[in-house]
Amino acid sequence: MPAFYVEPIHVQDPTKLEKMFNELLQAPTESVEEFEAWLKKQTELFDSIEEAMSGHYIDFQCQSDLKEAKEKFEYDQTVIDPLYKKYASLFDEAFLSSKALNQLDPVLYNQLIKRKQNAKEIFRLENIDLEVKEDELATKYFEYTGALTVQWDDEELTLSELSPYIQDPNRKTRQKALTLLSEAILSKEAELQEIMNQLIVIRHKKAQNAGLTNFRDYMFKKYERFDYTPEDCKNLAESIQKHVKPLKEKLQKQHKLELGIDTYRPWDRQGVPKGEKPLQPFATTNELIEKSKTIFDNLDPRFYELLTKMNEGGMLDLNSRKGKAPGGFCSNLPISELSFIFMNASKTHDDMITLLHEMGHCIHNDLMRTQPIGEYRETPMESAELASMSMELLTMDQWNLFYKDEAELIRAKKEQLTGIIHFLPQGMIIDQFQHWMYENPEHTAAERDAMYKELMIELDSNVVDWSSYEKWQETAWLRVLHIFEVPFYYIEYVIAQLGAVQMYKQYRENPEQALKNYKKALSLGSSRSLPEVYEAAGIRFDFSESMVRELMKFLEEELDLLN
Repeated sequence: MPAFYVEPIHVQDPTKLEKMFNELLQAPTESVEEFEAWLKKQTELFDSIEEAMSGHYIDFQCQSDLKEAKEKFEYDQTVIDPLYKKYASLFDEAFLSSKALNQLDPVLYNQLIKRKQNAKEIFRLENIDLEVKEDELATKYFEYTGALTVQWDDEELTLSELSPYIQDPNRKTRQKALTLLSEAILSKEAELQEIMNQLIVIRHKKAQNAGLTNFRDYMFKKYERFDYTPEDCKNLAESIQKHVKPLKEKLQKQHKLELGIDTYRPWDRQGVPKGEKPLQPFATTNELIEKSKTIFDNLDPRFYELLTKMNEGGMLDLNSRKGKAPGGFCSNLPISELSFIFMNASKTHDDMITLLHEMGHCIHNDLMRTQPIGEYRETPMESAELASMSMELLTMDQWNLFYKDEAELIRAKKEQLTGIIHFLPQGMIIDQFQHWMYENPEHTAAERDAMYKELMIELDSNVVDWSSYEKWQETAWLRVLHIFEVPFYYIEYVIAQLGAVQMYKQYRENPEQALKNYKKALSLGSSRSLPEVYEAAGIRFDFSESMVRELMKFLEEELDLLN
């Protein structure tokens, strides 16, 4: 296995680990000096554990069919993580009961105290065993989906490698590719539905154990969503239905005309017109890395340095292959003080965007390194995704490095902006779908599929003709790994996307100031509330109807400039 991470302590020795936890719990914390020294030692210990466990997780994601990687990852899940959670709760108790608590600087510590009190409210020892089972089920999901391949002529392809064919100008090729992908997922439908059935039972029980009505309310507290409510999510869905859905339908009707077709089918959504070819900004992942380095060097030499060090340290796994888990992510390695980027490249425009997006997370991790309190490096996803989604847009004026042809460059920019409009309804469908699932935990798999389809009709564009392919439509959620692995992690993408469009608007007006604000906001980590972080970025934590309407008007104007 690649040595891209370090294990300063032998994490997989629970006896030694428990001894270290207990020794630290016994340390004095009565004075402010003792308390802050204790917090620093706690951060150092937790960073060591995080680096090792993140490394094991990455190893498994990179090769989910490798026995050694799977065994280490599963040992972490079943033995080490439960022990860690138990002692993390004990550390929270010690934190809140310290005599020094009332003497701490309120400006520096208020957010941390609020988070510790929230964690104490929902922690239940009996939930640790349930979370082990929950993790095991998520692992099964990755094993099933990571092993899926299809036969394309004489070649075996992963599902990610089908992406270019789904964009092909030949309509029959697009249909064949989407059919193979959809039927591959459906070949495991029974197994994936059963995983979800079991997850819902476990998650509902966790909420009940914590004295909450449903798992949705539990996760709002777990994710520390102090600045908005489930009702706000519902209102956002309505605003997107009102102001984004019509714009998406307009764009899809234009696309239908460009394709020269009578009926807009599921395989037409990403298709390129005849005479054009799918955007291919790079031929090799090395080219992707080198051109991205130039972009980041132009933005900030430190960004360039980060990507260079990660590449040299084996911290980029970009190519798709059999046995590799689907999706993409950035994982922080706090001891190495770098990050790991995982993705499944197939030489598409989306792959370029994915690397730029994940580098936003890496830059965020780097800017937070100097936070005096380690836990402030753990950011809410609404600011984490602001970092990554903004980076996609802040690099747009340098995409000529990837697209030498002016017409292709314009296409790429239009695809990026229209992609935001296409995504927002989908993001709200996945969010509202999860609200419904956990508010109605007794539902059946058939009812689940029916609700997903109903939400698609209600919130998304209705230009696509799904007739004879309704099964694809109602089971599309099976491909969304977040629903299985990180439930309720999706509304953040929507909120952050609206923030990122604000950042782009600011960047168009004053690039230097926007970049300065971006770095300032990200350096705060979670030491300030989300409204304060967004304010530091020069934007508003605002997803009201008026903001959605204003941003859609801006995007429409930007698209008009590209025509």
